[in-house]
Amino acid sequence: MFGKSVLLTQILVLFSLCSPIFAEWNTRDYVRREHSLTKPYQGSGMSVPYWDFLGSTIVTSNYVRLTPDLQSKSGAIWNTAPCYTRNWELQVQFKVHGRGKDLYGDGLALWYVRDRMQQGPVFGSKDYFYGLAVILDTYSNHNGAHNHQHPYISAMINNGSMHYDHDRDGTHTQLAGCEAKFRNFNHDTHLSIVYKDDTLVVSTDLEGKNAWKECLRVENVLLPTGYFFGASATTGDLSDNHDIISVKMYELDLLETQNKDEDRSHIIPSAASFEAPRERVEDSKPAMSGIKTFLYMMAIAIVIIVLVVLGIMWYQKRQEQSRKRLY
Repeated sequence: MFGKSVLLTQILVLFSLCSPIFAEWNTRDYVRREHSLTKPYQGSGMSVPYWDFLGSTIVTSNYVRLTPDLQSKSGAIWNTAPCYTRNWELQVQFKVHGRGKDLYGDGLALWYVRDRMQQGPVFGSKDYFYGLAVILDTYSNHNGAHNHQHPYISAMINNGSMHYDHDRDGTHTQLAGCEAKFRNFNHDTHLSIVYKDDTLVVSTDLEGKNAWKECLRVENVLLPTGYFFGASATTGDLSDNHDIISVKMYELDLLETQNKDEDRSHIIPSAASFEAPRERVEDSKPAMSGIKTFLYMMAIAIVIIVLVVLGIMWYQKRQEQSRKRLY
């Protein structure tokens, strides 16, 4: 009896020591490997398990490059497995970088949509889509009505009826957004998309602090199950390298208020509210470099000197003509 009591005590002690580990694990829930992309990328041959590639995409040992820093490129990666999880989080490690300092573009988009592997005008993917797009817009030659600086992150829900308007930077169809300077960092940059209890939350970690900063939160967002995750990017007259380092999808626990037997596969993507259209506000012009400022001031000085010399010559000529008339 004493031996059983000692054994029971040891089991309880062991369980108490392990319970914090289990609790910590449950706070993150667990990774769904069929929806994730991590190093090493290569499977058998040139294929990567659970992912297809489109357009200019190339796979290296350190990153998946959707577009190089060249004009008129478009690329994408698409998960081959549909997601039947109701509550989920997608964490994406990415890098956007290029030679451009004042002018660069166009940007990339992260997708949870019905139709995969379809090229199109919305950052390399299909317009009039069904589902969710989280857009990281870097196009610095700004198009339409907006009241924010670029780069800019926004979210859009579409039921197949709405057009993403590049001329307006998508501001007339976005749910919400935030300014986010994510270009040309030497450290890792991350983005999190959480869809839980019909609430969409997009957060960033752009400063390398291992802490999320909320970008947008929208309630009453309906997304069906059975859609596909993907990422796409495009360049036009302006360009950047758009790299995906990793994608990790976490399945989140259902809340007690959620019916685990509910069929959500036929839900029409929708949101209860959209941001109101806004008047155009011009982005501030990039500051000139020291050399450009010096050359600009020198040109102004030369023009002033020339005008002064011409003025003196004209005055002297007028004086000579006046003296001739006197004689």
